[in-house]
Amino acid sequence: MAATSFTPLHDRILVRRLEEGETVRGGIIIPDSAKEKPQQGKVISVGKGKSNDEGKVFPLDVKAGDTVLFGKYSGTEIKLDGEEYLIMREEEVLGILK
Repeated sequence: MAATSFTPLHDRILVRRLEEGETVRGGIIIPDSAKEKPQQGKVISVGKGKSNDEGKVFPLDVKAGDTVLFGKYSGTEIKLDGEEYLIMREEEVLGILK
């Protein structure tokens, strides 16, 4: 995966959304345009961490490979090598799924 060569800066993380199975309600298949985007994703890469005024760097709690939950409008959508990803700050992550 070429996206692993992308390293976010500071307290940002690169996330790939985890797609849910196709939703069928009452025999009706819901088109992609009407589906809600998943709020769950896999962390692909992370920045070095947030630094304070004195230059001390605090590493992030999330790491590459973690499955995370995030808010509906979190992050900035980008495309790398034809795949869609989100870049978000660690503070936008609601939690890590174990």
